[in-house]
Amino acid sequence: MILSYNLQFFAKDGPGGEKTEPATQKKLSDARKEGQVAKSKEIAHAFGLLTLFLVLKFWVGNMGKSFLEIFSMVYNKVPEMIIMAEGEINNRSMVALLRNSLLELMIMVLPIFMIGFVVAFVTDLVQVKWRPTTKPLKPKFKKMNPVSGFKRFFSKNSLVELIKSIAKIGVITYVVYSYLKDQAPTLFMLYEMPFMQAIELLGSVATNLGIRISIVYMVIAFCDYAYQKHKFKEDMKMTKQEVKDEYKNSEGNPEIKSKIRSKMREVSQRRMMQNLPKADVVITNPTHYAVAIKYDPDVADAPIVLAKGEDYLAQKIKEVAREHHIEIVENKPLARMLYSTVDIGMQVPPELYQAVAEVLAMVYSLQGKV
Repeated sequence: MILSYNLQFFAKDGPGGEKTEPATQKKLSDARKEGQVAKSKEIAHAFGLLTLFLVLKFWVGNMGKSFLEIFSMVYNKVPEMIIMAEGEINNRSMVALLRNSLLELMIMVLPIFMIGFVVAFVTDLVQVKWRPTTKPLKPKFKKMNPVSGFKRFFSKNSLVELIKSIAKIGVITYVVYSYLKDQAPTLFMLYEMPFMQAIELLGSVATNLGIRISIVYMVIAFCDYAYQKHKFKEDMKMTKQEVKDEYKNSEGNPEIKSKIRSKMREVSQRRMMQNLPKADVVITNPTHYAVAIKYDPDVADAPIVLAKGEDYLAQKIKEVAREHHIEIVENKPLARMLYSTVDIGMQVPPELYQAVAEVLAMVYSLQGKV
């Protein structure tokens, strides 16, 4: 029996084909607003675990003394309460004693929790910078979709997470086994040690083992961070169609912008052709370029370019010049230089004064103005 299946079920989501284009800055910014960032939870866990065991290593002695003081206080208070109550313990007094004891214990362990919170906060801050958002907390119907959940369950990411978990368990198990194997001779002497000395030894072994596990865990965490950065970059990739659609939405439709530019050119050319009859001379290439110049010492210190064009527009400029009896002078290098370097409405640059002055002098001589 032949079973048919749809390969698109396993394809990447997104319109327009395969996601091959790097994410745009806008998409990265939008993803950041949605709480989607390249972050490894293992980094915070590893640093938090290492900090915990380092604090315990240097603080466990004080904690032990504080715990013994609390235990001694409770141990001494109970007989006193029994004697004062004539053989019966007052419930209210006992509740007060237990409440005070728990408060002392909380004060004793509070610095550890505070340090752990600060470490977790700083590691997350270093990874993703400070930009809080509540959007990840909002419920999303997509997450409740059983088809999407099924795809996530059998995705490459799930496989990587499984491999990562197995690697963590395997490496940490090896570290624990190796360390305890080396410490076995010392641990076998626990029965011969005084109680407090045995407790100190167990505390030292536990904290040293915890530090070793934390260091190994940190190596795994940095590898996971590199993977999460790569995965985020791949997940943020866009299809060519998505890039085009985003460009349309942010910059405007290219076709509309092209039409606007075309319309603006038409308006500019119309205004240019209206000013053309005021020109003193049109300098040509003779076929490719045409530049119309006007010199009025009352308006500007140098001649001004009223119009310019190439090919078809150059022919139109010459036609209008003939209609209004404007002199047309052929000067190939000057026409090319004026067309390339001077915009419409701008004055002729000083380096072209001499060449333009010679053309104007000739025109004025022909017109009898000199």
